[in-house]
Amino acid sequence: MGSPVYRRVRSLLACNLAFRTAGNNNGIKSWLKPAFISKQRLSLPSQSTILARSYCQHTAQKGLIFRQMFEPISSTYTYLLADCETREAVLIDPVLEEVERDAKLVKELGLRLMYAANTHCHADHITGTGLLKKVVPGCRSIISKDSGAKADITIQEGDCIKFGRFHLEARATPGHTDGCMTFVLNDHSLAFTGDTLLIRGCGRTDFQQGSATTLYKSVHEKIFTLPEWCIVYPAHDYKGMTMSTVDEERRLNPRLTKSMEEFVIIMSNLNLPKPTQIDTAVPANLVCGIQGD
Repeated sequence: MGSPVYRRVRSLLACNLAFRTAGNNNGIKSWLKPAFISKQRLSLPSQSTILARSYCQHTAQKGLIFRQMFEPISSTYTYLLADCETREAVLIDPVLEEVERDAKLVKELGLRLMYAANTHCHADHITGTGLLKKVVPGCRSIISKDSGAKADITIQEGDCIKFGRFHLEARATPGHTDGCMTFVLNDHSLAFTGDTLLIRGCGRTDFQQGSATTLYKSVHEKIFTLPEWCIVYPAHDYKGMTMSTVDEERRLNPRLTKSMEEFVIIMSNLNLPKPTQIDTAVPANLVCGIQGD
């Protein structure tokens, strides 16, 4: 049991346990294929996987609590970040149907939820910020001033959301909607890009003040200028992916590696169906997700 192969497997299993906090539940599966068991040549993990594992270990060392959660109906990711010393926390893009889950996790971890922030006024689900304010005392809602939506705090380019020793920098990244924001952790290691930048894609630009030209500029000027090792966490994914990096999207995003002119043509020919919840989600989200108020 002391062979190099055994030690390698044991090391990978330990790494996977840490990596799960970065939102990846499949980190070990690709390593334990028959090809590995039969001692054939190992395939190396992707650069983004290595970065995510390294970042997970780094966050534990510097005292940042991080969780990625998923809502399957709208394929929405919700993110929880907290300072392990002060226990102050912020929640990004909560979903109404998952408020009970989110509030329970906050309580279990002994956190004090300071803010529930939306990256933009969503069209595919109702935000959970309004209900969270009712079930979690002291929680305040946040959204971009340019969104036109109501919240306890409206923010704009350059504002910061502080929680303990950490903060999220707000970068205005319109294009999907006028009020889209990307939240960047203070050390530039994480970027929560909302619908502006998705994994190998981007948000649609055919409704809610959408503009393909504006979105292209937002990504290239506000997100692609971040360090290449910055980990990208989007608001949605529809193919089972959990994260990417600035470097990967600069090189591999099939839309945003094109010229602006080509990008505009691509976006104008997507012909996507109307979001099923848009007629209820947008009016509710304009008033912090509280329906009937």
